[in-house]
Order: sequence, then C-alpha cells, then structure tokens
Amino acid sequence: MAATYVLKHSATTLAAFLFLSFVSSAASHIEDQAEQFFRSGHTNNWAVLVCTSRFWFNYRHVANTLSVYRSVKRLGIPDSHIVLMLADDMACNPRNPKPATVFSHKNMELNVYGDDVEVDYRSYEVTVENFLRVLTGRIPPSTPRSKRLLSDDRSNILIYMTGHGGNGFLKFQDSEEITNIELADAFEQMWQKRRYNELLFIIDTCQGASMYERFYSPNIMALASSQVGEDSLSHQPDPAIGVHLMDRYTFYVLEFLEEINPASQTNMNDLFQVCPKSLCVSTPGHRTDLFKRDPKNVLITDFFGSVRKVEITTETMSLQQDSEIMESSYKEDQMDEELMEPLKYAEQLPVAQIIHQKPKLKDWHPPGGFILGLWALIIMVFFKTYGIKHMKFIF
Repeated sequence: MAATYVLKHSATTLAAFLFLSFVSSAASHIEDQAEQFFRSGHTNNWAVLVCTSRFWFNYRHVANTLSVYRSVKRLGIPDSHIVLMLADDMACNPRNPKPATVFSHKNMELNVYGDDVEVDYRSYEVTVENFLRVLTGRIPPSTPRSKRLLSDDRSNILIYMTGHGGNGFLKFQDSEEITNIELADAFEQMWQKRRYNELLFIIDTCQGASMYERFYSPNIMALASSQVGEDSLSHQPDPAIGVHLMDRYTFYVLEFLEEINPASQTNMNDLFQVCPKSLCVSTPGHRTDLFKRDPKNVLITDFFGSVRKVEITTETMSLQQDSEIMESSYKEDQMDEELMEPLKYAEQLPVAQIIHQKPKLKDWHPPGGFILGLWALIIMVFFKTYGIKHMKFIF
C-alpha cells in the first residue's frame, strides 16, 4: 500500500515537473519570437538623399539620387520622411532634349523624375552648412517641416550621398567640401541628441571608403563604392542625351533593390555582394564594426522600407465592453451634452453675391500732371496765335 502511494506521488511530481518545463519552454519560445519580431528596435524610417554636384556633365549624380528616392518611396517611406537635396535641376536644364525628365537607363527607358518628386533643398540651398544643420537639427525655427529631419531614438535613417570626392572629403557645388571628420562629428551629435536608432550610410564617389574611416558613433553601418586610391566610375552612356546616366555602383545597387518588396527577407549581407569588382571596376567597401547587430540579421527593409510591424493571430478577441460600463459612459455622455451650449455657426461671407455683383463705378480723376500739361498746351497755342507782343495784356 505504501509502495503504491509512493509510486503515485512520484508520478504526480514527475507530471508536474514536465508540465512546468513545458510551460517554461513555451514562454521562452514566445519571448524568442517576440525578440525576433522586434529585433530591429525601430518604429519609423527616414531617408536623407544628397546630390552635391552641379552642371550638365554631372547628370548622373542627379539620376543616382532620384533613383534611390524612387526605390525608397516604392518600398514604403513617404515623402514626409524623406529629405531630398539636389544641387542642380537637370530636368529643366536647357541642354536636356526631354524637358521635365531625368533618365537612369539608356534609350530613355526609365524616367526617375516623374510627377511626384518633392525636392526639399535645390540648387544653391545644397551646402555643407545646410546638410549638417539637417542632420543635427540645428535649423532656424522658421524652417518648414519638409526641410527638417524629425527623427528620434527609435528612427532608422538611410543617408545616401553622391558627387565628386577625394581622400577624406566630398565636394559640394564645386565650391566647398565636407571632410570625413566633420561628417563623423555630425553623426556623433546625432547620437548624443538621440536622433537615430540605427544609421546606414551609403556614398558613391571616388575614394568613398575614406569618408567612413573616422566614424566612431555606435550603430552605424557604412557602404562605399570605392576604396582609398580608387575612382568610382560612370555607367550607361546615352548618345541622345550626351552624358553618362548613372554611376556603376548605384546602378547595380538599384538593380538589386528592384527585386526587393516590403515583405522581403533579404539581408544586408546580400547588399554587400551586389557589385563585385568585375562589374564596378572599383572595389566597393563596407564597415560594420560599429553596428551592434549581425548584418545577416538586418533586413534591407529596415532601412530602405517603412514596414509596419503587424502580428497576425488566430485567437478570438472580444472587443465588447461590459454592459454596466457602457451604460455609465452613456449617461456621462448625455450629461456632457446637456451642459454644452448649442453650437452656433459664424455668419459666412456672401460669396455668391460678391462674385455676381456688378463692379462699383469709380470716380474719375485726371491723371497726375494732366492740368499742368493742359496749361502748357494753352500757352503754346496763345503764343503761336498772338505772339509775344500781347503778353503785357496777361501779366
């Protein structure tokens, strides 16, 4: 009898232990799923896209920037979260054989200008000072919202830059330049002011890798089209337009992005491989040591898209309130309505009458100098008729 009791007690204890283990593993699994679900830690996306070159022969730099603009908009980032800076307006350039267009593919296959491009900084507004002010938020209070980077500590930011550069600098407007130290310090200010969660920096210029060598702020991933000492080459010459339409690195990056959709699971490691030296001629580079997450766990859409995090569940959820709560809230609403004064509409202007009424006749007044001119005419006629000998009868 005692042996039977001990056996039953042991079985009960084992069952309880197995049940607790199952519950613990299920909870751990749910936590892992939740951590995977919110692995990026960001709640919104922003993009700052900058073309720093002027003049018609730099057509490709404008096309580079507009092509990235088109891709991020297609993947879900709205214009309200994009700061677009174009140093020249190629669409309206007198040399453009197709006005109001900018093409990124030869034979004029793809117009990246379109009807819905919102340029925030154009022409001489694209300066080093304005660019740094946008990043750090140090802009005048009168600056409109469309020209502000209103990011926070839960924002993932894509910064794309293209133009002419050298070892440690990028030219703006062929008149000034930003150095890699200035750029690194701007990113540090952004981090200290909690203006980003994670930042992806992409630059397409000669010796582009030199621009991210001085970065020291956390959570920054950087890509460049060329190493120090290398040129970044152009691509897609078009005889009809007379210039190259894009740069090689940006062309192959955008070709890769065309295969991405908002639900894509493609990661950053795939982006690192899109333009090998056999295609780009230059050697693209990337830097990930400041970035906390493994690039293979970072989705492309964490920076190029604006995917809303939605969890799908098969469980039934009751959204009906308790009857007593509903009744009390209904009574409170009735009391509020009784206490409120009846709404009165302001008297509107008689627009219809104003539009259809006849214009009021104005009083006529002689124009300025009319009286003086009339007297001069009378005197001239008098002299011609009577001569100067009759002047003594007037004065």
